[in-house]
Parts: sequence; C-alpha cells; structure tokens
Amino acid sequence: MRKKIFETPTLLYFVAAAMLIAYFFPREGKFKYQFFEGKPWRYGLLTATNDFPIYKTDAEVAAEQDSALTNLLPYFRYHANIEALVMERVDTLKKRDSNQEQSASYVKYLKKTLTKLYTNGIISGEAFELIQKDNEININLLKNNTSYLKATNELFTTKTAYEFIIDNCPNHLNKNRLKTYNVDQYIQENVIYDTEMTQKVTDELINSIPLASGMVQAGERIVDRGEIITPETYNVLRSMKILNDSLTQGSHRDVLMIIGEFILVMGLMLCFGIYLWMYRNGLYSDRKSVLFMLLCITSGCVLTEVCITWELMNIYILPFAIIPIVIRTFFDSRTAFIANFITILICSLMVPFPHEFVLLQLTAGMIVSFSLKGLTQRSQLIQCAFIVFLSYAIIYTSLSLYQEADLKKINWLMFIYFGINFILMMFSYILVYILEKTFGYLSNITLVELSNINTPILQKLSETCPGSFQHSLQVSIIASAAASRVGADAQLVRTGAMYHDIGKMSNPTYFTENQTGVNPHNQLEFEDSAQLIINHIHEGIKIAEKANIPNAIIDFIRTHHGLGKVKYFYNSHKNKYPDQEIDEAKFTYPGPNPFSKETGILMMADSIEAASRSLKEYTEENITQLVNKIISSQIEDGLLTNTPLTFRDVETIKEVFIEKLKTMYHTRVTYPDLKKHA
Repeated sequence: MRKKIFETPTLLYFVAAAMLIAYFFPREGKFKYQFFEGKPWRYGLLTATNDFPIYKTDAEVAAEQDSALTNLLPYFRYHANIEALVMERVDTLKKRDSNQEQSASYVKYLKKTLTKLYTNGIISGEAFELIQKDNEININLLKNNTSYLKATNELFTTKTAYEFIIDNCPNHLNKNRLKTYNVDQYIQENVIYDTEMTQKVTDELINSIPLASGMVQAGERIVDRGEIITPETYNVLRSMKILNDSLTQGSHRDVLMIIGEFILVMGLMLCFGIYLWMYRNGLYSDRKSVLFMLLCITSGCVLTEVCITWELMNIYILPFAIIPIVIRTFFDSRTAFIANFITILICSLMVPFPHEFVLLQLTAGMIVSFSLKGLTQRSQLIQCAFIVFLSYAIIYTSLSLYQEADLKKINWLMFIYFGINFILMMFSYILVYILEKTFGYLSNITLVELSNINTPILQKLSETCPGSFQHSLQVSIIASAAASRVGADAQLVRTGAMYHDIGKMSNPTYFTENQTGVNPHNQLEFEDSAQLIINHIHEGIKIAEKANIPNAIIDFIRTHHGLGKVKYFYNSHKNKYPDQEIDEAKFTYPGPNPFSKETGILMMADSIEAASRSLKEYTEENITQLVNKIISSQIEDGLLTNTPLTFRDVETIKEVFIEKLKTMYHTRVTYPDLKKHA
C-alpha cells in the first residue's frame, strides 16, 4: 500500500527546502520588465503611470562630483594662541644667559623672525606634501571662523622655518651661538588641517549636485514593442525601475513578498513530491533519496540566488545540467528531467530574461536525460557535457538571429560563459564518485566496472573455481533478462550474480561444479558437509568486505540462499536416519531472505541454473517442470515473501527462465560426413 503523500517526516523535507530557498531569494522588488541597452523592447507600448524623475547614472553622478571636488580647497585653521605661548618662552632666554646684553640681541632677532613665521603660518611637513601633491596654489585659512585664501608658497613647515631662522641670521650675530638657543623648540605648527570643516564643505558640495537630469510626465510615451532601447530610453526605464524598487521597500511589503516567494517555491516543490508519490513511490518512500534530490534542487537554487544578489558571475556560467546528470546517474531519466524542470522554474523567478533562460536550461536538461539513458561508462559524462555545450551555443545563436536578425548583435561573450560552464560540468565525473561514497548509492557505471571479468576478484574466481565462475556467468544472463522483463534493475542483478558465489574460493573442491572426479563429501558426515556448503556465504561476505565491494552487491551474497536449507544433505540425512531427531539449524543458511525484486530474482535464477545441470534430457517439458518445481518450492518455503514481486512478475520470470534455458541447452544439428565416391 502506498504511503500517504502528506506523511509528516517526508513533507517536512519539502517544507524545509522551500523555506531555505525562499530565505535566500533576492529581496528587492521584482520589476516586471527586462531590458538591455541596444536590444529591442519585447513588450507592448509602455507609458508613464505617474510623474517620476530621470535619474543620472552612477557614472554621471560620480563624474559631476569629481568635477566639483576638483575646485574644492582644503580648510586649515589658524591658531593665534600658539604664537603668544612661544613668545613667552623666548623672553625667558635673557634671564638664563649670563651675558644678558648680548643675549637680548639674539632674543630680539628670534622674536622678530618668529613673528613673521607665525604670521605667514607654519604647517606640518606631511600636510605640506599633500598640498604640493594636489598642486594646490591656495588653501582656505580659517581665522576667527572667517575663511581667507592663503597662498601655499607663503607657508612654512617646521623644517623650512628652522632653516629660515638660521639662514637669515644678521651678520652681527653668530649662527653657531644662535643654534645653542635650541631654536627648533620655539617652532610649532599654528596652521592645522581642519578635517571636520573640509568634510562638511565636501558633503554640502556633493549633496548640492542633483541626482536627476529631468522629469517624465504621467501619460508620457516611453517605448513601444520592437523599438531599440537607446541610451536615453534605457536611462528612463532604469529610473522607472529604481522608483518601483523604492516603493516595494518596507517591513509590511517585505513580509508579503517572502510569503509569496515561499508559496511559489512550496507549490513547485509539492509538484515534485506528487510526481515521486504517484510515479516513483519507491523513491518517495526512501527518505535518503528524497533528501538527496531535494539537496540537488536546493543547491542549484541557492547558488543562483547568491549569484544574482551579489552579482558574482554571469548566470550561464553555473552548470545547471549537473543536477540532471547526478540524479540520472543514481536514479532514472524521467526523475532527473522533472527535478531539473522544477529547479529551472524556481530559478527563472530570479534571472533576467527568464524565457531565454528556461529555453536554454530545459533543452540542456532534456539532452542530459536522453544522452545518459543507457549510462554505463564514465566517459559518457564527458560526452554529455560536450553535447550540452553545443546545445547552448546553437540555441543561443538561433535565438539571437530570430530576435535580432543581425550577426553583429550576437553577444559573443556568451560563448565564453558556455565554455566555462562546460569545464565545470566536466567535474561531474568526480562529483558522481564523491556522492556515491557519501550517500552509499551505486551507479550503473560502478556496476558495469564491477562486473568486468578482469577485476581481481572475478579473475581469481575464474582461476580457482572455473565451474562456479561459469555458473555465475549463466546466472547473470538469465537473471538480468528476467529483471528487464519485470522492471527490476538488470545491471544490478547482473553484477550481483557475478559475485554471489565468490565465497566458494575458500574451498572450491567441495562444490560439484569445480570437482574433477573425487568428491570430498564422501568422507564427511552430512552435517559437516552442510556446514562447509553454508560457509561459502560467510566467506563471500568477508572477501567482499575486504575488497570494499558495495553493500548492495554484498546483499546478493547474503540472500541468494535466504533461510533455505542445504536440501541435498538435509534430505540425505533424513533418508538415512529417519528416526533420528535432526538439528535443522545445521542445515539452514544464515539468510536473510531476499528483500528486493533483484535479490529475489537472483535466488530463483541461482537455484534453477544449478538444478538444470542435473537434467538428463533438455526438452521443453523437462525444463518447464524444473522451473515450476523449484520456484514453487521457494514460494512454499516462504523464501520470497519479503520481496515486492507479484504473482504476475513470478510467471513472467518463469517464462524468461524457460526461454533462456532452452536457448542455452538447445541440441545442435549433427553435421553429416562427406562421403567418398569411388
């Protein structure tokens, strides 16, 4: 019976995925028109619904601001109190000198020169270098909150002021004696850069520049269908979009926007859930598989949202086709296409030119689904990536010619984006391997690689147990044919069949197909023989685990006899000792019983292929009786109870087994010898 579609745990996965996608959704208001300069307008006649300004571009505003700031002079503030403080300290020099008359001459010179220096203005060396770097002829000098223009060549730095005092020393004074007065300690900056005033004037100047270059009146015609969007029209449309975005701001509108986004995304997610529930109920019941597919969809959507919000790269660089590639590798083509379809629809709500985006990406998704239908080699992933690249290039070129009818208007940069997309898709080869190990999935590619008879285990099986190896080959043929007819995984059955008897390598001579005449069981008790036969299950699991064979293949080793009995030795023991109580556990395989279509088919194929070798005559009647007898016995013993095989499936499997055995054991025509005539 199918699980309910709204079963709480599974539904929570879809809700969580929708919430995560809605959380990362771009928050600005969605302008309903897409437009690019130099491209035709694709909508109907557009007129202004209300008055709005035509905003200048950021580049235009920045250029006007730079032009205005070019004439802005920096502001410095004059500090008169510094000169007075310095002069008081200069007066004390006369009192410290023993020769006060001679000292008075030096002090007088110092005061006179310092007065001139402080009147002209002393600034820091760093400030003076910045003024020279900007080629400023004048500065704004603030005295008592009044601004004056001051020539920069009249200003002194602490260094040039010191040099001025020493170099202009009168002849009647000694320069060396003057230096002993530590002239540099009386030189301080009294013209200091006023950061606050300069910034204030700068801000006023920037704010005075108008952001709009004109107005559009309500009802004014803007553009009509087919018209090329000129720079002027583009600026009007851009201004209209800015106004639309500003109107959508606000907490109330943000909440409504988030609700709308969540409902849209949740609706699309539920469509995917309904598809799984109706057509892939096995996948829907497997929470790990649901989580894996939702993770693929969510990752694609979130990457798109981040790319759009932060403007990280062109949207066509993102390899959306990896989503159907990955899902197709582990599941089926239809599920891969539907998952990709849902992803593209959600992403189209965010990207520019959504109809072009949907056309390109859905075509790529279909190509992936078609080209990987028979996925058996990793090289097919590379081929698929190349075909997707070609499809992008061809469809984009065709669409551009259809819309523009001019080769010159094709954006050739798009082909570089498609090329980067192709390179990123090449990593799907590695990604499939990582996901296979992370989620424990088994792809057809891995199954084909494992079933290669040149793998170390199968090569050893063919050398040590040639009979068991041939038996495994025959089982793989008839089991995979039956699996194909009843909708099971034929490749999984084929690979499982190749490995199901690898445990026989531990004691090959105890199995009749590997014996050359001497049967070692003749020297053993029935119980001991049964245990040796049963032991090939345990040995097979050990060998497989040591070789890192996937659990899905090890399941075939565990279940190919289920909880059945070693009937040859069990029946022989009962026949020989009819009155003796028998320990049935010693004659029973450890199990478990098969639990899937594939493991059930292998159990039937294994028993029938082995039993068919004992037939004395391979007639259709004998083969049919053998098949019916063995499968009926397995059903009666309850060995197939846990498998999802139906009665119709079992009948179909019987028909396939009979057909295959008839083909395998058909009688050849005897070729007549050529008679010699005298």
